[in-house]
This record gives sequence, structure tokens and C-alpha cells, in this order.
Amino acid sequence: MEKFFKLKQYGTNVRTEIVAGITTFFTMAYIIFVNPNILSITGMNPKGVFVATIIATVVGTMVMALFANVPYALAPGMGLNAFFTFTVCGVMGFTWQQALAMVLITGVINIIITVTGMRRAIIRSLPKVLQSAIGGGIGLFIAYIGIKDAGLLKFTSDPGTYLFFGKTPADATVIASSSAVPGLVNFSNHGVQLALIGVLIIVVLMVLKVKGSILIGIISTTIIALLEIAFGVNPHVFFPSLGSDINTAGAFFSTISISLPAIGSSIAAVQDTAFKMDFPGLFADPSRIILAFTAIIAFILTDIFDALGTFIGTGRRTGIFDENDEKLLLSGKGLKSRMDRALFADLCATITGAFVGTSNTTTYVESSAGIAEGGRTGLTSVVTAILFALCLVLAPIVGIVPAVATAPALIVVGMLMIASIADIDWHNFEDAAVAFITIALMPFTYSITTGIAFGFILYVLIKLIRGKANEVHPIMYGATALFLLNFTMLAIKNL
Repeated sequence: MEKFFKLKQYGTNVRTEIVAGITTFFTMAYIIFVNPNILSITGMNPKGVFVATIIATVVGTMVMALFANVPYALAPGMGLNAFFTFTVCGVMGFTWQQALAMVLITGVINIIITVTGMRRAIIRSLPKVLQSAIGGGIGLFIAYIGIKDAGLLKFTSDPGTYLFFGKTPADATVIASSSAVPGLVNFSNHGVQLALIGVLIIVVLMVLKVKGSILIGIISTTIIALLEIAFGVNPHVFFPSLGSDINTAGAFFSTISISLPAIGSSIAAVQDTAFKMDFPGLFADPSRIILAFTAIIAFILTDIFDALGTFIGTGRRTGIFDENDEKLLLSGKGLKSRMDRALFADLCATITGAFVGTSNTTTYVESSAGIAEGGRTGLTSVVTAILFALCLVLAPIVGIVPAVATAPALIVVGMLMIASIADIDWHNFEDAAVAFITIALMPFTYSITTGIAFGFILYVLIKLIRGKANEVHPIMYGATALFLLNFTMLAIKNL
């Protein structure tokens, strides 16, 4: 194990990697429950999507672990699954089978981009201000996810300014306009109180330099939640998605059972979604080819820059991608550096996901929770992958960890990651403007790629206005043009 993962070389040990892997798992395990709910709106079998989500996660994370030897986990991306469901299948009118075909095309194109060295060239072209801003933006984005999951926010929308995606308003996903205004809740909810206790536990443990403080915080908060339920608190306070019939402690704990289904039943569950890609249907109507191209471009850009942003934002400051690795990345050929191999693993997961029946699989920013616990090698990812594989039979056990228990971990990780903004020259307005837009739009739009896109566009625009066009790398021009093309085509289709 030492020889394969090079634990000493990266300043870690087996215990630290195991704790990091468990921490990463708990901060992102929600995806196995959320992804089926979102994709089922398109008509996909939720049981099939559940199994497909686990398969794509396990395969992608194992490739990341064994091929790239880095502590990142992969799963179907939040945001990408929403784009798949509400934009590609909802607004654009493609079937889910045609959308899966787009996902596979995206994966193949991005593998070509990676193998030919184009992604390496993109990294070379990034100015330092954008690299620092991406790290800070991801920190703020992670913290926002935690604040939202903790239930600290409520949103108020004007009447008639939202749409329902579902059979009835009671079971529908709501899409509100910009009239939705966030506000702070009144702290009377037990779940919100518990999340704040969780933040306090982790912060105190980290101040005291206790190893495994984030994982201890998650476990402690979960135990408190279960004790509150046992003493009469309604389970829906901590698990809002529970069925209406589960409103007592007895009903809740009776759902926590370990089942050992036959492998055949798992295969049967995914048969409704696996290998269902509809390529002929995707390109059958000439009038819709441009629309399909628009969706594929959006998928490609998100796949490229979500993963790239996560690696740049979390990997360099922690030493996962060290100086030697950076030299291999910038000057070497093939897939010699850890980041090259990590990017390749990310795309293999997307292709796997398309085959088994789920939306784009990507590197999870929640991996930073495990990295904050000291995870530095692929052993962290192996642990995470094994735990996800066990979810095929132990999903009810995983389900007892509420979002309010993992939310504090994300808030604290966001605190740690925001440090990269110290490298930005805030007294230089050109840099400050680019950095602010990049950082602010990641959490505001709930998308790493959108923050990067606007950062690129503003950076190029400022350089052109200042007469410094020669300071912009040609790839920056090309990427900016693609971002603008994507935004333009998405706007045109809605006219």
C-alpha cells in the first residue's frame, strides 16, 4: 500500500487517508438519493438511476484513485443533472435517451481534448489572478452549499414569478425568477440549531488541532439528531424528504434496516436506464441539430471547467499537485502528471455514467472536506468508493446522516479554502474586478463554470479596452468565444 500510493512521499498515512475517505463520503453521499429524484422527472426509472449513480460514482472514483492517485471522488454532478432535466429535456424538449447520447458525446470529445494536451494548454493560459480567484470562489461556493444545506436560508418570491416542474405543485420542483430574495431563518427549527452546533463542534476541534475533527463533527451531529428523534422530535425536522407516514421515532427507526439483495436484482434495476442512448433520434430532425449542438457545447464547457476549477482551487495550495507535478503538467507529454491523469479519470466517469444511465459524472468539490482532513493520495478515494459500493445494500444506514450534519463540514472547509484570495492584488482594479466577478458568481449562480466563464470574459474585455491584447493567451480568446457562443445560443433558443 505504501509503495503503490506513496503515502510517505505525500506526507500522510493509512489512518489519515481512511478518515479523509470517510469524511468525503459522508459530505457527498446525498447524491445517491437526490440524483434519482431529479432525473426521474424526465421519465427515467428512479431505481435504475439509483444504481446507475452508484456504479458511475464507484467506477469514476476508483479510476481517480488507482490511475491518478489523488484524493478526489466523482459522482453525477449537481447542476449538471438539473441542466440535463430542466433545460435539455424540459425546455429543449429532448428525450432522456437523447440527453444520455449527448452526455456520451461530451465525454468522448473531452477525452480527446485531454489526451491531445488541450486541457494542459488551457491551464498554461490561465493568468494568476484567475487561478487565485477560482480557489477563493470554490471556497465561497462550498460554504454556500453548507449554509443552504444547514437550512439557514429562506427564499421569498413574488406571486406568479415561478414555474412548476412536476405533476402537481405539491410534488414539483419550483424554478423561481430573480424576484426570489434570500433571508435568514428565525433559528426556531431544531435542524438549524443542530447545524450551528455542528459548526461550533468542528471549529472548536480544529482550533484545538484534533485530528479527524471534521469527521468527528459529522458523527457527533448525527448522533445528536438521532437522540432528538428518539426523544420525540419529528424526524421531518432533520429529514425533510421522508414520507408523510414517517412522523414518529418508531416509524423512522423501523426504516433503518440492512438488506442484502441479490446481485441480479441490482442489475434488473439498472436495465431500464443502461445502454438507452438514442443517437439516431438526436440527429433525426435537421431543424434541431443546432439546438443539440448548443446543449453539447454547454455540457463540454461545464465538464472541462468544473473539474479544472476544483483541481486548481484545492490541489495546489494543499500540495496534491506539487511543483514537480506542475512541471510535468506544463512541459511533459502524455498523461505523466497527476493532474493530467485526474482530468482523464474525470472524463472516464462521464462516459461510464452515460452507459449505465445517469447525467454527467464529475469531480466533486465536496472532496475538499476529505482533503481538509489530510487526504493526499488515491487511498482516500478508494475508501470513498468502497463506501459508495456498500450503499447498494446499506443505503438505509447511509440515509441516517442528515444534511444538517454534513453542512457544518462544508462551511468550515469553505473557511479554509477562501484563503487563496490573499494572493490577489485587490488594489489593482483590473485584477480586483476579474477576481470579484469570478468569486461572486460561483455561489450566486450555483455553478463553478459560470463563475469561470464570466471571469474569462471580463479579463479579456479589460485587456482589450486597455490596449493589452497581446497579454492574453490565444486559448483565453478561444475559451471566451466558446463561452459567449454558449450564452448566445442558450438565449436564442428561449426567444
